[in-house]
Amino acid sequence: ACVMDSFDIRSGPWSANQIDAHLRSATIPIRLASSGTFPLVQSLWFTFDGTALWCATPRDSVLSKRLSRANGIGFEVAADTPPYFGVRGTGRAQLLPADAATVLPQLIDKYLGDQTAPLAKWLLSRLDEEVAIRIDSLTLSSWDYSARM
Repeated sequence: ACVMDSFDIRSGPWSANQIDAHLRSATIPIRLASSGTFPLVQSLWFTFDGTALWCATPRDSVLSKRLSRANGIGFEVAADTPPYFGVRGTGRAQLLPADAATVLPQLIDKYLGDQTAPLAKWLLSRLDEEVAIRIDSLTLSSWDYSARM
């Protein structure tokens, strides 16, 4: 069940429960936008726990370095093919190195479905180099052009 007050809905046709369901079930990567001397958009695997979005990235990545300086982040979870629908928003990101050991296997299960796959083994072999990203204080907007398409 959705925690109805865990995020702020700014606009769009979807209810909190519809947004929650989309973020929990989407198997497309999240697009994260961070700021620095130039904008950066990256696609990462993610999970949603009803309150926060979770990702993992290398500790020494550009994204990690940016988030350690400024934790504001923008994001979008939307497919590239019709019918177009999705959720976008902003939040506050926190780098949590100790949580990578929990988050990375969850991401592998969601996106690969098999922790014995070659990519999964490679990612897990680098676990000490990963950090979890927790994005909360979510402000969200939805859109859904299904009826028009």
